[in-house]
Amino acid sequence: MTAKLLDGNALAKKLRADFKTRAEALAAQGTRPGLAVILVGENPASQVYVRNKVNACAEAGFHSVKLDYPADAAPAEVLAKIAELNADPAIHGILVQLPLPPQFDEDAVLEAISPEKDVDGFHAENVGALMQGNPRFLPCTPYGVMKLLEEAGGSLKGKEAVVIGRSNIVGKPMAMLLLHAGCTVTVCHSQTADLGFHTRRADILVAAVGRPRFVTGDMVKPGAVVIDVGINRLPAEQGGKLCGDVDFDSVKEVAGAITPVPGGVGPMTITMLLANTLESAERAAGQ
Repeated sequence: MTAKLLDGNALAKKLRADFKTRAEALAAQGTRPGLAVILVGENPASQVYVRNKVNACAEAGFHSVKLDYPADAAPAEVLAKIAELNADPAIHGILVQLPLPPQFDEDAVLEAISPEKDVDGFHAENVGALMQGNPRFLPCTPYGVMKLLEEAGGSLKGKEAVVIGRSNIVGKPMAMLLLHAGCTVTVCHSQTADLGFHTRRADILVAAVGRPRFVTGDMVKPGAVVIDVGINRLPAEQGGKLCGDVDFDSVKEVAGAITPVPGGVGPMTITMLLANTLESAERAAGQ
């Protein structure tokens, strides 16, 4: 068996074309979707992520504002800017790129963003709404995973789903979305005993653990859909290439469908950020 490849680049391109059409229609009525991105410090990975987000906005016809602060910026200065953006009617989404320097209380910064503009879905009010099954915004990476699962085809109802990882950004909201879709969900983590016992039962396996090539073919149920959220860079002596949390070569021989790294979940994360910003702008315009 060789798994079907779930191409995040192709799906992202299709969705973004639709977003551009919707954004143009909204702009013709006087509202252009607007995203503000705040970057504190000079973390190279964060700079790449922010640049990609700004570029994606431009391609989709969105208005974007990129705000750079030095690593030693005062938290009060950033919080004041967030308050200003909360009140700006031209901005429909606010994103603070994580991680922040150590002088910041990340939770306090995320809570300062208006829930109506929290397009990352990290504000406690939005997390609670997701838990209740009535979300305002879906967190971008889990949202992208759900779109990829739609592309894989078939109903999710009654399926056994296993999520490896329990982070607030991916693992926990991913489990909630799968639960709302009708799956029976198991969340595994660093203290899970006999991880393979759980993963080999999964019809849907989502790996978000941050360990290169952690999930191997012998851990996967034949025919399972395997979603690799991880992005890791191998050490120079191993080629220095990007790889996921899944050992792609061994797992693709067992799985029914699999996402590559790069080109799987990554493009979908930014795409769903655009989706949330667009939906926020449409709500602001009364649609």
